[in-house]
Amino acid sequence: MKAPRSVPRWLVLLSSLVLFYLMFPIFVIVPVSFSAGSYLSFPPPGWSLRWYENFFSSGDWRAAAWLSIWVGISVTLLSCLLGTPAAFGLVRGRFPGKRLLNGFVLSPIIVPGIIVAIGFYFVYARLGLIGHPFGLVLAHTCLAVPFVVINVSASLYGFDERLEQAALSLGATPWRCFWQVTFPLIRPGVMAGAVFAFITSFDELLVALFVSGTTAMTLPRLMWQEIREDIDPTIAAASTLLLALTTALLVTAELLRRRGERLRNA
Repeated sequence: MKAPRSVPRWLVLLSSLVLFYLMFPIFVIVPVSFSAGSYLSFPPPGWSLRWYENFFSSGDWRAAAWLSIWVGISVTLLSCLLGTPAAFGLVRGRFPGKRLLNGFVLSPIIVPGIIVAIGFYFVYARLGLIGHPFGLVLAHTCLAVPFVVINVSASLYGFDERLEQAALSLGATPWRCFWQVTFPLIRPGVMAGAVFAFITSFDELLVALFVSGTTAMTLPRLMWQEIREDIDPTIAAASTLLLALTTALLVTAELLRRRGERLRNA
């Protein structure tokens, strides 16, 4: 057995520099969120939790955060309900135009976001959905469904269909076979897709700028407004909380992906 070759030092150094460059904004924004100063400044003149207290005591910030969470949960449920059957159809279906349909389903993450946002704006303006939370849910669901389809499809491609055939031959109904054989094995993929769907909705800004109006202010939308009108370290505190939540969800998605691989290998 050949011993693994060592990685060249120049490649390690280059990778470290690229990683530092990507992480640098985090190294700045997190300390600023604990600043005792009244303005955004780095390095902070002192340390304080006043901006986190301001975030949780402000009605506008709390309302925006709760709306983002509510919209994110609604989008997650709808995306899983739509994306899971779509993944089954695209993976196991045999019909003409399958690749074209697959590209259409994934188009929201391929087409530039500004085009999607403008399209939603013109449609919502006619339907009277500008500034309505339900409009945000529908728009974000269109953006999130592809992530569910991708993750569930990956689980289905590694699924051994002989397990379903064995269950059916032993007398299980198709519905019981799905819930007791198929779904437990693809569940990590569904959950990973749900995590990405929530992140997509919770972090989304561009579509929210066009369709949220002044009555459906999500957290990223309020952050955008605050950084243009009233710059104080509260926005750094909000950014740090958003970063912490997103990081935790991404770690969860990675753990679910690894669990799915272990189940498929078993």
